[in-house]
Amino acid sequence: MADSTRTTRTARTSRDVVFVDGVRTPFGKAGAKGIYAQTRADDLVVRCIRELLRRNPGLPPERVDDVAVAATTQTGDQGLTIGRSAALLAGLPQSVPGYAIDRMCAGAMTAVTTTAGGIAFGAYDVAIAGGVEHMGHHPMGSGVDPNPRFLSERLVDPSALSMGNTAENLHDRFPHLTKERADAYALLSQERTAKAYADGKIQPDLVPMATRSPEGAWGYATVDEPPRPGTTLEGLAELKTPFRPHGRVTAGNAAGLNDGATACLLAAEDVADEMGLGKRMRLVSFAFAGVEPEVMGVGPVPATVKALAKAGLEIGDIGRFEVNEAFAVQVLAFLDHFGVADDDPRVNPRGGAIAVGHPLASSGVRLMTNLARELAEHPEVRYGLTTMCIGLGMGGTVVWENTAWEGAV
Repeated sequence: MADSTRTTRTARTSRDVVFVDGVRTPFGKAGAKGIYAQTRADDLVVRCIRELLRRNPGLPPERVDDVAVAATTQTGDQGLTIGRSAALLAGLPQSVPGYAIDRMCAGAMTAVTTTAGGIAFGAYDVAIAGGVEHMGHHPMGSGVDPNPRFLSERLVDPSALSMGNTAENLHDRFPHLTKERADAYALLSQERTAKAYADGKIQPDLVPMATRSPEGAWGYATVDEPPRPGTTLEGLAELKTPFRPHGRVTAGNAAGLNDGATACLLAAEDVADEMGLGKRMRLVSFAFAGVEPEVMGVGPVPATVKALAKAGLEIGDIGRFEVNEAFAVQVLAFLDHFGVADDDPRVNPRGGAIAVGHPLASSGVRLMTNLARELAEHPEVRYGLTTMCIGLGMGGTVVWENTAWEGAV
């Protein structure tokens, strides 16, 4: 028989979740000549966590309720339950737990939405979420053993297992998204990144990293390694198409192979007020969606439709877009669907992954950190979103509200 004298459980209400702060390492080129060739992956994300704590002295470290760190390849220096191991290495108290998470390119985005859900539910007050990918140490697909049923039972098209081929498939499906448009968009990404650097807009959220060369010489990484400021349309037009003879996807209109890490601080809004923490933007809604794996680049479209519906918003309500640039054609497919111009100034105004790089599981928080800065500079904008395509046929979108919106009561 139940104990009728037991205290009635506390009623739960959803709490608002705010993005307090976000940082990242400069992104490097993967490979033996990249700036992080001799740097451990876990040290990259540890540096980000330490910087968050340094920048937010009002947060007692013991008040961090969980640390979620994403990595696509969870082995070697990206293994050992990297959220927990990074928390310990960063000097957080042993009482602070952590875990690893994976949703391929949307790993850090999922770390954010998962911990934010815990905050909204009341299980957490404060959480750290981020991601790391060292593609030099762990090349994309290394150690993967796809189940033969995928192909023998035709569950997916064979091209679905090659991200570059899925981008070529998008060009096939939407023939009006030409290579010329993709190259023009890629050039715009490079130009906007160069301008953002010149204006000092990217540097404030970069965490400098000590580096070491194979010869043992020490260096100091303070800027992204991948940008190509001398890019021209003529140069882009001459690049090889490695995924298909006479194809449209090149190294110039796609993100490269990169190393880097990100981390952000999330909190319940009332707790942020209590601690005197900054509140850059407020979570409104999020959604993930599945699509045909062989055209995974279209994933942001249904994810955004779902996220906007959950928020009761329309695409016209969004004043800033941070779209991950895995491939130019993937961004163009998103913009084309929603009737947004290729060169719309609301989209990736600080450039994107084609220029700065895309270390897989880390990129979601880079998008959020950029968006938070943009919203702070534009109090006339109320809503923004971050969105990205995800391998094996998915998309993810998070809608945010500007806490500095000038129309707030």
